Amino acid sequence: MASSRLKYLSLGVLVFQTTSLVLTMRYSRTLQAEGPRYLASSAVVVAEVIKILTCVLLVFKEHSYSMRALNSVLRQEIVHKPIETLKLAIPSGIYTLQNNLLYVALSNLDAATYQVTYQLKILTTALFSVSMLGRRLGVYQWLSLLILMGGVALVQWPSESTAAPEKDAPSTGSQFVGVAAVLVACFSSGFAGVYFEKILKESKQSVWVRNIQLGLFGLVFGLFGMLTYDGERVKESGMFQGYNTVTWSVVALQALGGLVIAAVIKYADNILKGFATSLSIILSTLISYFWLQDFDPTGVFFLGAVLVIAATFLYGYEGRSSPNPSRA
Repeated sequence: MASSRLKYLSLGVLVFQTTSLVLTMRYSRTLQAEGPRYLASSAVVVAEVIKILTCVLLVFKEHSYSMRALNSVLRQEIVHKPIETLKLAIPSGIYTLQNNLLYVALSNLDAATYQVTYQLKILTTALFSVSMLGRRLGVYQWLSLLILMGGVALVQWPSESTAAPEKDAPSTGSQFVGVAAVLVACFSSGFAGVYFEKILKESKQSVWVRNIQLGLFGLVFGLFGMLTYDGERVKESGMFQGYNTVTWSVVALQALGGLVIAAVIKYADNILKGFATSLSIILSTLISYFWLQDFDPTGVFFLGAVLVIAATFLYGYEGRSSPNPSRA
């Protein structure tokens, strides 16, 4: 009974985190407010700081709230193992790029289109799992990947618009930038996720310590990116320009979301993850249409979304019955 409750709690957390992050990020990037808009590069940096502090607290809790034990663990696992720590620089840099790309994508795509297209990360993760981890995919999994590609292609299929001709060009340009950002994010997510999984399997370090290492490199890469691309604006109006309640919500969701998923994923099998993804796509579509009002669904979009949801379930079903399932 308790296990069943934990499963449904995991489902609720996964749906809430996935849906709320996408919707609040999209809302924050399209919100018309006085003054300058917040810097995406700044939000990525602040999210890394929050993630590091949260992981330090979790390690502190794991060692019975002992400052001496915490100091010993951090010194031993991070300072005294420089080679192991440096291994995290690659996925950390890619994750930092990915986090910035998500802001670009949701500045140019509605939440529903983004949610469906971003499921291509299942394809990239599967391919990197086969090439880097030597995993073998079953027939149903390969079939699900083909269905997934077909579904995403339908979602991106150009539809006839009744909009004024002068509005078409900017819309098309934004759509292209958004889709390009999502595609690059999918590849970076697939590679970084599999690389990180490989590192975790090769060591016995706590996942929270590993996330501290990721966060430290992410903070360095994030600060470099912020100063390189937004340095002038930071000098003029400060790092926290344009921040409001919505912005802080986005930052908190981005920082804590991955950690929450890592904590509950052991209670959620592939079928449950697929169900959570499907619910998130449906909720994002409904809220984009009724609340954000930036999305006009078409029959082709719905067909593509159904194919993506079906592919997600099919991939998870094969993973459940396989002796060596993929975590993509």
